[in-house]
Amino acid sequence: MGTERDRYAEEFAELALALHDVTVEETVEKVLEFTLKAIGCDFAGVIFVHGRNLIETAAATDPIVAKLDAVQMELGEGPDVSVLENRLSVIVSDTRVESRWPNWGARVYDAGIRSLLSVRMYTDDETMGTLNAYSRKPDAFDIDDQAVAHILARHAAVALGNARKIENLWLAVDARKRIGQAQGILMERFDLTADQAFAVLLRYSQDNNVKLRTVADRLVETRELPMASVPRATTARSDAENRLAAPPADEADAQSAEA
Repeated sequence: MGTERDRYAEEFAELALALHDVTVEETVEKVLEFTLKAIGCDFAGVIFVHGRNLIETAAATDPIVAKLDAVQMELGEGPDVSVLENRLSVIVSDTRVESRWPNWGARVYDAGIRSLLSVRMYTDDETMGTLNAYSRKPDAFDIDDQAVAHILARHAAVALGNARKIENLWLAVDARKRIGQAQGILMERFDLTADQAFAVLLRYSQDNNVKLRTVADRLVETRELPMASVPRATTARSDAENRLAAPPADEADAQSAEA
């Protein structure tokens, strides 16, 4: 028992280090790798939940996992659905005789899976999804495996929360930098103030139902706004929009000749 505890302690310490400063994708891959090693299952997968109803397979060690997840979404029943709604974990000992979700159990049994362990991935602020282990054998998981899976899921949830925050931060920083570059182009070309240049971008975004970051990207990359009908006006802001949205001089000449 002492040797077993030492092995788990070493693996969890290794996991904690592996999940430090990695992306969401890398976090999920690491968690699945440790799930296979620590629990000894045949397959493992992670489900993400979006809002209250939409769930998706975020990553899996085998394509069969995504198919099994799809069965739960199709039927609206199964261990993951239960865990996301009102349970912290579920053990399915044998899908051949599963009575809680008989339709799901029959489909999964036909796919060659006999037992399953599902645990919720959550933090104090949100439920992110579930971590799942699958086995071709019945009675493959016990309460010790359940405890190990809970620890893995908690590690995963904390790491995913941090990774998402870091990625969102960098996305926000990058977007602000891009918008600043677009403002600079407008300011230099049309002798606008920073506020006027931002107003041009914002107005174009709103009038054409295009994200502000997308407008800025297009302007920085092509030095012009996407072709669109922009009402003409006498203000510097509208003049900037009109001139940026207008076709190049040679193209305009060609259009006049055709007319």
